Amino acid sequence: MLRVKRFVVFGLLVVCVSTAFSFWFIRQPGADARVAFSAPPRAGVIFDARPAGMDTAVNVTRSPDAEWLVRSAAQTGIPARALRAYVAASDAANRSTPDCGIGWNTLAAVGFVESAHGTYGGGRLGADGQASGPIVGPSLNGDGFAAIADTDGGLLDDDALWDHAVGPMQFIPSTWRLAGRDGNGDGAADPSNIDDAALSAATYLCGHGRNLTTARGWTDAVHSYNQSDAYIRQVRAQAADYAAKAGAPE
Repeated sequence: MLRVKRFVVFGLLVVCVSTAFSFWFIRQPGADARVAFSAPPRAGVIFDARPAGMDTAVNVTRSPDAEWLVRSAAQTGIPARALRAYVAASDAANRSTPDCGIGWNTLAAVGFVESAHGTYGGGRLGADGQASGPIVGPSLNGDGFAAIADTDGGLLDDDALWDHAVGPMQFIPSTWRLAGRDGNGDGAADPSNIDDAALSAATYLCGHGRNLTTARGWTDAVHSYNQSDAYIRQVRAQAADYAAKAGAPE
């Protein structure tokens, strides 16, 4: 009888230790139980070998070939001005973080889901990449969305009580303050400018040493942008569609 009691006690101890270890392991970095979605193919691009002669972000890095740009914009339905920014931003991000491997089509897919490439609400992008009007998301007041109290005094979203995501890539003001980049070389980082917003999004997605050519790296990157499996699936499907329509993957 004593042996049986000892065995039961030992068994309970093993279960407790195993459970505690499981909780500890799950909470460790890299022990994320989230499903990893396969990374979409990286869409190809033809770059212009000649100087672009444009004072935009695309001028700072490499510019897509003009004929490729027109053709791919027509094939994908992405406005040419937005596509140019996505290509330049992904190229710049991959040059600064060579292990990232972000495809312009992933960046474009995020731009589509977030604001239909800056055309949400009937807007459009100007030749300078500027949105024709404010692109402001819903109030983050906890009603159907996360509750994020104002962090910028309403400077970017015109709301001094609650934050809103802003611009073509829908950055929350507090995130923009940390991640905002000047993509067109005018000396200012503006979330309503597609060059600035695209470069900022590409840099953000490539952060923390992520390799977007892998399932885990790509999933973690998009999850960092929006913590929703439905969102990740939508971005992946759109990125894959752009790759198929734009031609052979890289």
